[in-house]
Amino acid sequence: MLETFRNLFKIPDLKKRLLFTLGMIVVVRLGSHLPLPGVDKEAMANLFAQGGILGFFDLFAGGALSRFSIFALGIMPYINASIIMNLLTAVVPTLEQWAKEGEEGRTKITKVTRYATVFLAIVQAFGISVWLQNMGVLMISGFGFRFLLLITLTAGTCFLMWLGEQITDFGIGNGISIIIFAGIIARIPSQIVQTFKLLQVGEIGIIPLISLIAISVVVIGGVIAIQKGQRRIPVQYAKRVIGRRMYGGQGTHIPLRVNQAGVIPIIFASAILLFPATIAQFFQNLAFMKSMSEALSPGQPLYLILYAVLIIVFTYFYTAITFNPANMADNMKKYGGFIPGIRPGKNTTVYIDHIMTRITLSGALFLAVIAILPNILIKITGITTFYFGGTSLLIMVGVALETVQQIESHMLMRHYEGFIKK
Repeated sequence: MLETFRNLFKIPDLKKRLLFTLGMIVVVRLGSHLPLPGVDKEAMANLFAQGGILGFFDLFAGGALSRFSIFALGIMPYINASIIMNLLTAVVPTLEQWAKEGEEGRTKITKVTRYATVFLAIVQAFGISVWLQNMGVLMISGFGFRFLLLITLTAGTCFLMWLGEQITDFGIGNGISIIIFAGIIARIPSQIVQTFKLLQVGEIGIIPLISLIAISVVVIGGVIAIQKGQRRIPVQYAKRVIGRRMYGGQGTHIPLRVNQAGVIPIIFASAILLFPATIAQFFQNLAFMKSMSEALSPGQPLYLILYAVLIIVFTYFYTAITFNPANMADNMKKYGGFIPGIRPGKNTTVYIDHIMTRITLSGALFLAVIAILPNILIKITGITTFYFGGTSLLIMVGVALETVQQIESHMLMRHYEGFIKK
């Protein structure tokens, strides 16, 4: 393993990319600790101690929102804009045509996504500044100060978006994913220190802690297995004579991922559930609002049931939006491909859709279990300072696997042995 790590820095291009990525991560982490002026830190801490949707946004901001730094909005506006563009691509003919135009079409979609990111960042920055002022967190009032916050927060999101694109072009891995990954990883050391401090004073027991670590290792292994899990559908291509050469006559396969939707269903379900609960916290004087806030609090039975159901529903919804069996069947038919035993055309579409529906159920149930597992572990072990949340765990494992695969490809091109041994 040490030899493998040494080989990373023997390849000049890979060494340059790794150092560039690490440098950009340092810039992101420094920016997340540069606070904006005029904020009551104690009132801000009390506000985030109540939980709710703010904690969910703070996860993607890498803790910058709770510190109200220049990167307080994080990369969340870009994520929202990307999700909206993916959904619109399936229903807007112009965007659908762009998606089929290759690199030129993707460039157009990326440009629109950037403009949508700026718009969403302005809206979110304005909403947060008004809301924080109403909550008594901002010590400076007035339109001028609010406008300064809006410009600063929007610029911070645009700068993060630019950094993510630079990492993608000149570094290793997907830049946006790397930024989110770094923010989640940065929280782990402090959580570990806090957990062991509670262990020393006897607040938690050694057996629950060991149990938590063992369960976490098993869960990570399961996440890796599901993230890499595929159903391979065999495809045979007929022989064709073009000019004086013969093409086709070979077999391949279509890899259908078990978790086609990724972490998107958990994001949707969390936002929908936490939003009414957070709003209800500001109307505690009303009996109905107070009851709803308590019922939809994380860890409550109603919350867990609705959370699991919404994750399953959104998994099917997002998979149906992003995966089109009809287009796949048409492309296979166009190039002379067919699934053995299945007639090309409509029968192939029905067959692929049937298989995708079955494996999506496995992926949806897996996402639901991973999402509610932290709440179950808290009930069993009583440890609330350190646990793997469903969203953060899927992001960490997914980004780590993608980054390692890119490093593998660079090393194998230079005939170096990689991390994964056959």
